[in-house]
Amino acid sequence: MDILKRIAQQREKEEELAWEGSFEEYLEMVRKRPELAQTAHSRVFRMIAEAGVEKDEQGNPSYLFFTRELFGLDRAIERLVEEYFHSAARRLDVRKRILLLMGPVSGGKSTIVTLLKRGLEEFSRTDAGAVYAIKGCPMQEDPLHLIPVSMREDLEQEIGVKVEGNLCPYCRLRLKEEYGGRIEDVMVERVLLSEEDRVGIGTFSPSDPKSQDIADLTGSIDFATITEYGSESDPRAYRFDGELNKANRGMMEFQEMLKCDEKFLWNLLSLTQEGNFKAGRFALISADELIVAHTNEAEYKSFISNQKNEALQSRIIVMPIPYNLKVTQEEKIYGKLIRQSDLGHVHIAPHALKAAATFSILTRLKESRKQGMDLVKKMRLYDGQAVEGYKETDVDDLHKEYLDEGMSGVDPRYVINRISSALIRSEANCINALDILRAIKDGLDQHPSITREEREHYLNFISIARKEYDELAKKEVQKAFVYSYEESAKTLLDNYLDNVEAYCNWGKIRDPLTGEEMEPDEKLMRSIEEQIGVSENAKKAFREEILIRISAYARKGKKFDYNNHERLREAIQKKLFADLKDVVKITTTTKTPDETQLKKINEVTATLIDKYQYCPTCANDLLRYVGSLLNR
Repeated sequence: MDILKRIAQQREKEEELAWEGSFEEYLEMVRKRPELAQTAHSRVFRMIAEAGVEKDEQGNPSYLFFTRELFGLDRAIERLVEEYFHSAARRLDVRKRILLLMGPVSGGKSTIVTLLKRGLEEFSRTDAGAVYAIKGCPMQEDPLHLIPVSMREDLEQEIGVKVEGNLCPYCRLRLKEEYGGRIEDVMVERVLLSEEDRVGIGTFSPSDPKSQDIADLTGSIDFATITEYGSESDPRAYRFDGELNKANRGMMEFQEMLKCDEKFLWNLLSLTQEGNFKAGRFALISADELIVAHTNEAEYKSFISNQKNEALQSRIIVMPIPYNLKVTQEEKIYGKLIRQSDLGHVHIAPHALKAAATFSILTRLKESRKQGMDLVKKMRLYDGQAVEGYKETDVDDLHKEYLDEGMSGVDPRYVINRISSALIRSEANCINALDILRAIKDGLDQHPSITREEREHYLNFISIARKEYDELAKKEVQKAFVYSYEESAKTLLDNYLDNVEAYCNWGKIRDPLTGEEMEPDEKLMRSIEEQIGVSENAKKAFREEILIRISAYARKGKKFDYNNHERLREAIQKKLFADLKDVVKITTTTKTPDETQLKKINEVTATLIDKYQYCPTCANDLLRYVGSLLNR
């Protein structure tokens, strides 16, 4: 009943949006709000901009309109918005181009188009995105087309609104016969864009050239009415129901455009350059719409190699949409796809999707020419991780090395198919990283388009992903054990800080039991610092930086602890874990643990479950696996 109530509320809300009035009333509205006369491209850009923009630490924008559904495509989206939509909204010449999204399969091209279509539907129901049209027009005609061409310059000077395009044949006839030429009396209504109702949003998909008719794009003659109206050139005897007609004032998706027969593409030549197209026995029909097409790289290369396509090629703006190259964003892609399935009850162990994402990203990266840069370092840099010897500025240099990086590699569909296979086969209602990597490996033998050489590369990437997971698994168990020894960690930190303070101040420390003054314990400090690769030459700077951090916290009245310094926390954890390594090894591998060992296992398992989102099954699997790693 609650659903039905909300449906009724939604219906009432849409009814409240309805508006109808004369052209005179509409013109007065435009005087007060010139943005009502915005073009289709301007409406799309405004829709994207009003959704919000966030900037990262480097100042790179992230458009929230896309990032709620698309992950890891910030660079491609930024280029798409700034170079196409923003420019087109300002009436620059790019608005006279077809937007062609070109990229590998399952790279997000269709998702971008779907977001634009759904977004336009919602935006047309807001004040900022309201669309008004001549009532009864099959093409939801812009009412300002009623203004004679000779008076449009005066209108622009008076209220700052440009008018482009002419009345469609149907509205021209109605103005003459129904309204007696009285423009001010023509009725105007608010329209809500809808793909289902074919209002302002169209979709064209190529099919067999022998059976597909150009009428699918431009409309067709209604032969049943010719006897009534007496002529094929009478607008009332024509069905303005082609995709180009119905997409007017909004957008049209041209699916797999380059697979289409050439004669269908010819209609786009004048539409893109002059903003009109030919239909039936009429003069050119004006259309204000965004045309978005998508294709893959192989078809695009074939298209541009044909000289016959030069005219259309010059009317296309190609936007590469590569695969995501960030591990954390790839994880989000898989997580989203799994949540949409009916297998949400199967528990996925922490880092399992990360292992799959690591494999995927490695297949998409290209070897850098920078000395000392391997694929793992490159992958970490792209993902925003710190890599010793490299700066954030190096990431831009890496991206510039290969402009086509991300246009090849394993697609998300393959990986999610293999994850699905692992989920279905799970008997314990839980899968871990090893289950997923095993499923990916098994699937390589069945993959139809992978060559033997590629398979060898991919097996190597699975091995690297396994090693990356091994380190994560050990760290996870390390953290769980250290968490159980929290007091030990704090004691070790306090001891280290006491020695650092004495070292930096050329002082000594006092033994808490004997009261004897002693030199700072260099062995202790180095045993901690070496855990994170602090060299002998760098130890002084590292210790001084710690002391400065402590002083800064003290000035603010805050207490410094090892959670306030990421590298120091890692060093303390590693040192403590190294000291506990034998305990961990014995505890996780003993088949018949004694009471103390069993207590410790239970404590660590509880920590993994409560603190790190493991379930009892994958927590126990993790402990056994890490135990086997430590015994190697």
